[in-house]
Parts: sequence; structure tokens; C-alpha cells
Amino acid sequence: MVAKFFGSLFGGAEREPRRALDEQLPLTQEQELEQTRVALAELRSAVRRAGAVLPVLASSRLRQTDDLLAALIGYIAEHGASTEQRVLLNAMVTDYLPTSLRVYRALPASTHTEDSPEAEKLLEQLDILHSTALDLDNQVRTGAIAELSVHGRFLQDKFDVGGIRLTPGPGPHPHEGDSH
Repeated sequence: MVAKFFGSLFGGAEREPRRALDEQLPLTQEQELEQTRVALAELRSAVRRAGAVLPVLASSRLRQTDDLLAALIGYIAEHGASTEQRVLLNAMVTDYLPTSLRVYRALPASTHTEDSPEAEKLLEQLDILHSTALDLDNQVRTGAIAELSVHGRFLQDKFDVGGIRLTPGPGPHPHEGDSH
């Protein structure tokens, strides 16, 4: 009744409340990784389409980075990663790598040679991105190890109350009754 009264004052007495916020819920980690996986497949296709235009070393570096990122996406899907790590991964796949490729392809055809300054610049960018991908892969994997280590120390502290240890009580010696 009160809702109808206030609704009549503001013109929304009979309407269903708007659910605008529900439509903009953040993606789950699984949805986010799936989008990144799709973007990586699109990047892979773009690299194949650009094949003849790209310097051989650039094409090779892109494929190496692609392989690394594909494996990393699989690892993150199984083991997780921090928000910052997932954001960097997504940015590399959806922005940094495709932008480098698009910019190079947009250059005049005369610059698409193996030893042009533009090709050198592309290789430099791809090397930096590959190095970043290696660092990210290392961070994600060692982060998981560090997290397990911290969790292990927590459990050890939790169950190691005052240094009390369970020790076997008096009973048969493990080798008693053995006949050799």
C-alpha cells in the first residue's frame, strides 16, 4: 500500500521495479576466461590472415606467445589467479597484441619487409609482450605455490598446538613379530 502511494506520486505505481543493475552484473571468472579464450582464438585467426605481411620472426613470436597464453588460460581456469593477473592477461589478448598487429598491417606495403625499421619495432613490441606473458605465467604459477605454502603454514600452526605432537604410545615395536 505504501509502495503504491509513493509510486503514484512518482508515476510508477503499477510498474515492476527496474532491474538495470542486474543487467550489469560483473562477469564470473569463468565467463571472463571464456571471453579471453575467444579473443585469443580471434587473434590466432588474425595472425594467420596476416601471414604473408608479417615478418617470419614476428609470426613465430606471436605463435609462441599465443601458445603460452592459451596454456595460461587453462591453468587459471583450473587453479585461479588474482584479479590483477586476469586483467593483464585479458588486456594482452584483447588489446596489446591485436593493436600491435593491426598497426603494423595498416602501414604501407613498402614497410612490410623483414629488415624494415617498422618490422624491428614490431619485433621489439612482441618481445616485450612475450616477456610480459612469461612473467605473468611465472607469477600465476608461483603465486599458487606461495598460496599453498601459506595455507600449509596456517594448517601447521593451527594443528601444532603448543608443540604437542602425537607420538606412538607403548605397544609392539614395528619389527616385533616379523620373521626374517
